[in-house]
Amino acid sequence: MRVAVVGAGFSGAVVARELAEAGHNIDVFESRDHVAGNCHTRRHESGVMVHVYGPHIFHTQHERVWNYVRRFANFKPYRHRVRAMVGEKAFQMPMNLGLINSFFGTAFTPAEAEAFVATKADATITNPTSFEDQALRLVGRELYEAFFAGYTRKQWGVDPKELPASILARLPLRFTDDDSYFSHPYQGIPEHGYTAIVEAILDHPNIGVSLSTRISRAELQTYDHVFWSGPIDAYFDHQHGRLGYRTLDFTPEVVDGDYQGCPVVNYCDAEVPYTRITEHKHFAPWESHDTSVIYREYSRLCGDDDVPYYPIRLVKEKAQLVDYVQLARAENGVTFLGRLGTYRYLDMDVTINEALTVADASRQAFAEGGRPPAFLTDPLG
Repeated sequence: MRVAVVGAGFSGAVVARELAEAGHNIDVFESRDHVAGNCHTRRHESGVMVHVYGPHIFHTQHERVWNYVRRFANFKPYRHRVRAMVGEKAFQMPMNLGLINSFFGTAFTPAEAEAFVATKADATITNPTSFEDQALRLVGRELYEAFFAGYTRKQWGVDPKELPASILARLPLRFTDDDSYFSHPYQGIPEHGYTAIVEAILDHPNIGVSLSTRISRAELQTYDHVFWSGPIDAYFDHQHGRLGYRTLDFTPEVVDGDYQGCPVVNYCDAEVPYTRITEHKHFAPWESHDTSVIYREYSRLCGDDDVPYYPIRLVKEKAQLVDYVQLARAENGVTFLGRLGTYRYLDMDVTINEALTVADASRQAFAEGGRPPAFLTDPLG
């Protein structure tokens, strides 16, 4: 079986490795000059390991995924911590007992804080449909305006009333002093960065990797099957228009010592043009560096030549996606996967878990003389 994989991020790399181990010959095509997609890491000249496309923290509830990535890299213990600036004051994030007491000038116990926030929450909103509805129902007007309204407008470029409630639903609210950003049982950061993991996954005699290579739909016709983890609309030459994404710009700076004392500080005020500052050396607390590399991060609408980050998935984009999914399901011998291939926001662990599912189904289908379907996970769900 001669197989093409388009995209050398986690999705493409995992499928390529699993099928290569099953005896198939795999050609991987990557348009950038490096593997690992937006998880790409590299050493800055200062020695600091930089998350080139913004911070990536590995966290998962899937034991299979955790065991899989540790086949290819040594993971160091890491608990992600974030601070949020409102005016001139820094607060713990996500919202927890410490933030509530600091913001309101109180000394609540956990039970008192929970009861207090309940009085602030808008109980009349029983079926929140927008980001703003969800926030008001969860924490009330004051916390929403301070921590979410301005930041969200900067991040997404639209009023929070236009965004779906699901964007906020994934953020925790705690009534303890736990300031660990994620609660999954398996958390860590690879000792030598994410690019080293993907390089190790792709290091197999049945896998060939072509970097800085764009391959067309027509050129892929010579393969028995194609796994496409690039943008789904690009596969079809944007015939229903370009799907909308937000992209990020970074302003790097090298500073002496320690700039902010933690890896990420969000800037919640709308008047501050950037959304957050990342200090990369804090992603590797086992290392020691005299200098520090910081990124100021700005969000804007993705242009034709920009790196896509977050699928917008509002009414217009969802309608376009329906059209592209119909085209994909009518295509023969192509499976779409990953964040770009299914036009969904996916954490790394979900990406890997879904890629393993695609690989499982594909091995079985190939063994039986068939082909896997266009999608193993419904992109419209």
